Amino acid sequence: MEAGEAAAGDSRNESESSGMIKVNIKFAGRSIPVEISLDSTVKNLKSILQPLTNVLPRGQKLIFKGKVLVDDMTLRSSEITNGSKIMLMATQGLHQGDGPIKKEHPDAENMRRRRNEILRGSKEKKEVSVEKSQLERWKATGVIALSECNLKGIPEEVWICGPSARLLDLSHNSIEEVPDGIGCLSSIQKLLLNANNISDRSISWEGLASLKSLTILSLNLNCLSMLPSALGALTSLRQLHIENNQLTCLPTEIGLLMNLKILKANNNRMDKIPASIGGCISLAEVDLSSNLLVELPDSFEKCKDLKALYLSNNGLRSLPSTLFKMCIQLSILDLHGTEVTMDLLRQFEGWDDFDNRRRLKHQKQLEFRVTSSAEFDEGADKS
Repeated sequence: MEAGEAAAGDSRNESESSGMIKVNIKFAGRSIPVEISLDSTVKNLKSILQPLTNVLPRGQKLIFKGKVLVDDMTLRSSEITNGSKIMLMATQGLHQGDGPIKKEHPDAENMRRRRNEILRGSKEKKEVSVEKSQLERWKATGVIALSECNLKGIPEEVWICGPSARLLDLSHNSIEEVPDGIGCLSSIQKLLLNANNISDRSISWEGLASLKSLTILSLNLNCLSMLPSALGALTSLRQLHIENNQLTCLPTEIGLLMNLKILKANNNRMDKIPASIGGCISLAEVDLSSNLLVELPDSFEKCKDLKALYLSNNGLRSLPSTLFKMCIQLSILDLHGTEVTMDLLRQFEGWDDFDNRRRLKHQKQLEFRVTSSAEFDEGADKS
């Protein structure tokens, strides 16, 4: 045996004798190194791989030397040693977040940039020119419609409208900054800023927090990674749309939004929801799908008006134990692509009443032809 091979063997033996080993997981063109105890189970390994791959444990099939590894067996009993290579195969649809984390194509960044351009509708458009007649119309109607105008900044004429503005739509532009001046629109009720280039540092939350009449705030498809405590000052807010950002959490102060009815925060990177969400007692519809949530706070039971809850493609393993019992208006629940299956759901207290409500709602939709399909969606995966 050569010196190099001997050294490698000594290192492998030393790692195994300490009970810890390093294995390499082959997945989607990637090699993922994992350090783990030999006495850990295959199920433990899958839990470690969940945040590294976005694939749910029940969607993982681990293969070693041509054999599928069994969840309850330890790595030691599976004859896995230090340096072993294990293949991971993922079941389609069983993932958290926006999908499995794969090796990126060299042109992935350019493809993302191109996609954002298309979403913002910025192709071959001329920047808007605000004429006096248009400004007067804004003042008279209170409606400032500037979506898809290839704007890089908010026109000064917008601020001239002041308290007369009721709705400002700046969606699908290339706006990077929302300045303090937004606060002069003191009577604005609807602010739509979807599909721009707004980041954490480029939006004046102090200015936004002064908009006491604001009922709808929409910031979908931007570059936000956090929401500040100032959000709690928007106590008139009824709808908050923050889909398709990079948000990792919600501020504790969200619990101050007692009038909030609709919260759409899907397709972000949130791994937890603050317990203060229970303060949003008017919530009727919540969409948290395609995030990284493992659990929901028990305080969700305080949302007595909750009717629809969308949680698909998260790492959820359970639900608040009293959700069905306390949220007696809940009739829509989507848990597809999570660890919560139908067998688990049926064990919750209040399940039968919830099941009756959603079946009755489905039947009414059929009778009034709201839906064209008679197929009933169970709301979660069967296994």
